[in-house]
Amino acid sequence: MSYQETEVKLYIPDHSAIEVHLNQLGAELTAPRVLEYNVRYENADETLTANGIVVRLRRDSRARLTYKEGGTVNNDVISRYEAEVEVSDFDTMDTLLDKLGYHRAMTYEKYRTTYELDNAEIVLDEMPYGNFVEIEGDADTIHSLLQQLDLDEATRYGASYTKLFERVKRHLGLTFRDLTFGNFEGIEVPTSAFDAD
Repeated sequence: MSYQETEVKLYIPDHSAIEVHLNQLGAELTAPRVLEYNVRYENADETLTANGIVVRLRRDSRARLTYKEGGTVNNDVISRYEAEVEVSDFDTMDTLLDKLGYHRAMTYEKYRTTYELDNAEIVLDEMPYGNFVEIEGDADTIHSLLQQLDLDEATRYGASYTKLFERVKRHLGLTFRDLTFGNFEGIEVPTSAFDAD
């Protein structure tokens, strides 16, 4: 089993053209649109995020615990260590993490639709602050799919969704902790809000 995650994140406000391309190319819809609920944790010393480490519990059609380390970014393609395990009970896993000394740092939501093509995973993500596409696979496949899907010129981000959230909060002067659809109701997010300071 490989514990290497390699992916690219692209800002795509309208997913409809991508879905047309995916269907034309024969991509397989492996998971229809589903709401994801994610919790990111910190340790008592608050050192995980500062060191690029992610401990995350996710609930969609199942529950999974994920650990990620900081990685490298090359042409906005991110490569890093990732290990993930499915768990039988989201709430019990949350309790176990609390008992182990972790606490909830933030929650975030997104709607995700998942396709597979050429041994790569293509996800259409609807975030509270905008729509994105992620392509995960080996670097050569990612570059090939960017061409096939006419995404070579799309805006790429080497930052995580939570890092983009921090940028949006700074640019717009937002003070809430959680990246939820309810918190972003009525808030317009310009593309410039995703830029690093």
